[in-house]
Amino acid sequence: MKRIVALLATCATALGLTALAGPQAAAATGCRVDYTITSQWQGGFQAGVKVTNLGAPVNGWTLKFALPDAGQKLVQGWNATWSQSGSTLSATGVDWNRTLATGATADLGFVGSFTGANPKPTAFTLNGVACTGSVEEEPPPDPGDGTPVSVNGQLHVCGVHLCNQHNRPIQLRGMSTHGIQWFSKCYNNASLDALAKDWKSDLFRIAMYVQEQGYETDPAGFTSRVNSLVDMAEARGMYALIDFHTLTPGDPNYNLDRAKTFFASVAARNAAKKNVIYEIANEPNGVSWTAIKSYAEQVIPVIRAADPDAVIIVGTRGWSSLGVSDGSNETEVVNNPVNATNIMYAFHFYAASHKDNYRAAVSRAATQLPLFVTEFGTVTATGGGTMDRASTTAWLDLLDQLKISYANWTYSDANESSAAFKPGTCNGTDYSSSGVLTESGALLKSRISTPDSFPTG
Repeated sequence: MKRIVALLATCATALGLTALAGPQAAAATGCRVDYTITSQWQGGFQAGVKVTNLGAPVNGWTLKFALPDAGQKLVQGWNATWSQSGSTLSATGVDWNRTLATGATADLGFVGSFTGANPKPTAFTLNGVACTGSVEEEPPPDPGDGTPVSVNGQLHVCGVHLCNQHNRPIQLRGMSTHGIQWFSKCYNNASLDALAKDWKSDLFRIAMYVQEQGYETDPAGFTSRVNSLVDMAEARGMYALIDFHTLTPGDPNYNLDRAKTFFASVAARNAAKKNVIYEIANEPNGVSWTAIKSYAEQVIPVIRAADPDAVIIVGTRGWSSLGVSDGSNETEVVNNPVNATNIMYAFHFYAASHKDNYRAAVSRAATQLPLFVTEFGTVTATGGGTMDRASTTAWLDLLDQLKISYANWTYSDANESSAAFKPGTCNGTDYSSSGVLTESGALLKSRISTPDSFPTG
């Protein structure tokens, strides 16, 4: 597909990018809009829209453009509040991208339908200022050979292992977001570029809380944000782990209807992608394995109806400890597994709190169950305290030995010792240098960035 790059000539006007930011002095303003059709199918398409502010900083913006064919309709959008009036689409900035500094960008996207031809839009405006002049450019290249997804392709479970398209066991190593309702500013082009290129991460876990100001407050908005992050990971050749982050209440059945709605939507939208893994319940707690199993056996068919091939991960009892934190062990899962195929079981640990007896359980379980450490920390189970380097190293060595994939909590600048970045890092553009990394971040980056050596033959 070709891409339209619309360039707005610099102009001095009080109605420019400052129009929604309240009274401001007139300033030289401008923007750039990159519009890319990322995929197209019979009667539908998906488009990415990148807005770059070339003028004065703004706190509030609305992008408008005309769909040139009357048969084109907005179906769903993300990373903005989208609406359609006649042939005009409008996208208004949301909490995490409402403020655009000079040179800052906002990555938006939408799914549309069409009848007949699917011509590209025209007449871009930002806060009422027309974007004029356009040239045709080739789209950016695909991630290319060598990325985790390009090498491994569609994953599946074989025996007790996660296996690639060559039917060989692999281990994915990566990072988890913090709650995207709180730390959305940490997940942008610069941070994901750093994660893919500098950290050389295979995996990006998207922690979408259901409660705690999360999904239940805005299902459509959070679904769109998750989909956008999946796309950003895909563009960089990383696997995206969609985490339905249930924590309080601990019984996943409390959110059964929400889970069915959410997973039906994201599975249908992402079914053609090779980089998506589904985690259907983060940390069940205060609930029996029987209840967790019942929940899984109701949610998995919803995903399978749309996406029959993706790997699905089921949380386990005792905050996904295989029951160890509840005084049980892995035998309850071994003796009563979920009635589904191509699934794995989650295990979580925090190195300063969970040591030899937890490692022993994982060693035993890994001979009988496909395990995936979808979350772990280098500190205590509270997310705080001093990093336990010795226990963390013992854990990571064990996971490497057993080829168990993992995601570290967290790729964020939260004010807690589990965070990879020092507070304030996400206000800038550096996500890799020693100056912004915490002790935990430095250790994880050093482990993740070593060569994967994925088997292909």
